[in-house]
Amino acid sequence: MKRGTLIDQIKKKKSFLCVGLDVDLDKIPPHLLQEKNPLLAFNKEIIAATKDVCVAYKPNIAFYEAYGEMGWEALEATIDLIPDEIFTIADAKRGDIGNTAERYAEAFFKKMNFDAITLNPYMGKDCVAPFLAYEDKWAIVLGLTSNKGSEDFQMMEDENGEALFERVIRISSGWGNPSNTMFVVGATQSEHIERIRKISPKHFYLVPGVGAQGGDLNEVCRYGKNDDIGLLVNSTRGIIYQSKGKDFAEKARSAAIALQQEMADHI
Repeated sequence: MKRGTLIDQIKKKKSFLCVGLDVDLDKIPPHLLQEKNPLLAFNKEIIAATKDVCVAYKPNIAFYEAYGEMGWEALEATIDLIPDEIFTIADAKRGDIGNTAERYAEAFFKKMNFDAITLNPYMGKDCVAPFLAYEDKWAIVLGLTSNKGSEDFQMMEDENGEALFERVIRISSGWGNPSNTMFVVGATQSEHIERIRKISPKHFYLVPGVGAQGGDLNEVCRYGKNDDIGLLVNSTRGIIYQSKGKDFAEKARSAAIALQQEMADHI
């Protein structure tokens, strides 16, 4: 997807909401377990209920890999259900190099036609470059994550006071450009988003952690928004698991609309 198309969708829908599709058979409504593919049945209703108020969907690949053949079938069919104008993110956090990275890129960009994939940049440019070779596809590089363990390495500072997460974003932003590279920036790290925005003023950020993980949307927008909004704020549990009854899609829609209406105030 081209950057301009994504921005147009944000303005049209007055939304920068990304819905996470992390499907857990232990959490979906019990009546769906009778379906041939419960994962797909769940996603089908969630997408139908939320596609007019979100601009992106983000399946976490582990939640499909864990179910083997059924999971992969559900993942590929789920991508086919998503309208073309909605941005799709494979939350795979791949991070290998060489022909392995090339095969990952082929799998997610050619075989399944995702618009973007999350990547771990620990091995450097070699693990990101194969994904940047695809036109109108995006590499979403882990920058500053929302988990407690991010303090183990990401916050380490050099003799000049530059934190490792700042160095990662500064260097990797030069591998691509704002039309094919994003960064994962956790919502629970809002006090650092302003620092990150100074390093990468034009890039989009994929922001997990709003809602169930305690991130604050207003703080994220205050420090992270740019002229093009520049944010895709993800919510998973706060939307898709609002109910285990037959009204689960209706409840998910209500939660998505509530978050979208908050976002509209920032557009």
